[in-house]
Amino acid sequence: MTKEGEGFLREELKNLKSGPRTNIVKAIAEARKLGDLKENAEYHAALEQQRFIESRIREIESKLADAQIIDITQIQPTGKVIFGTTVQIKDLELKEQVSYKIVGEDEADIKLGKISVNSPLSRNLIGKFEGDSFRFETPNGDKEFKIISIKHL
Repeated sequence: MTKEGEGFLREELKNLKSGPRTNIVKAIAEARKLGDLKENAEYHAALEQQRFIESRIREIESKLADAQIIDITQIQPTGKVIFGTTVQIKDLELKEQVSYKIVGEDEADIKLGKISVNSPLSRNLIGKFEGDSFRFETPNGDKEFKIISIKHL
């Protein structure tokens, strides 16, 4: 996981514990006051919400406990694509360039230019060097790309 990804998970965990978690406890207490819990929709909805929040808290805590945090800015650039690098590639046919940061699965967001280290494109890029060309099968067919730059951002 990147240092940035760790920060986002820690922030989400903090927000879940301080906001929704305390609000759900209050909602459950209020729903209990309404009487018969068997047919109390508000109570059951609040319990379901509590289960979801607690599950997400456990999931984040587990990921953070097991994660190996990589701060790419602390790694000496070698010109080689590795986890955490930002890679600018050029479609040699269309002459278009795009940049992707190779991140952990939980951080991936193609709209933000972040691709999972487990994605087919990342697996194809890892280990290559600036200037290397490679073929990659896209939904629109086989294409050839060239690595324009590799940055440790």
